[in-house]
Amino acid sequence: MVTLDRITRQLMIWLTKAGISVLDSRILAVRGRKSGEWRTTPVNLLTLDGTRYLVAPRGQTQWVRNMRVVGGGELRLGNKAEAFTATEVPDEEKPAILREYLRRWAWEVGYFFGDVKADSPQEEIERIAPGFPVFRITAE
Repeated sequence: MVTLDRITRQLMIWLTKAGISVLDSRILAVRGRKSGEWRTTPVNLLTLDGTRYLVAPRGQTQWVRNMRVVGGGELRLGNKAEAFTATEVPDEEKPAILREYLRRWAWEVGYFFGDVKADSPQEEIERIAPGFPVFRITAE
């Protein structure tokens, strides 16, 4: 799975940098919390009921730690960059977001969620919610 993840990430980075969004893929750019330098990673932008979210399927990553400190960043697609602010979503609001995220992208990142699927019982989604940071993003 690690090799497949690495290949998928590289493909998504290449396509997104070329300006091709695969199911709302973007390059997330966030300033480092210590260095202040831009750090980038591919993400899947989720729009649910008109609100946009970033979900961290790999859990407490560096981009999550940076986002918590700097409170925003840029979503890049090709040569376009959209600045945004981010607000972390509390655990009790995550289940519907995580369920939709899994429905759309389980083929790409589902193995990070173990045996929890989009159609898993509500209790299972609630159980895993604390391990998956979610940010509500708003364009600046």
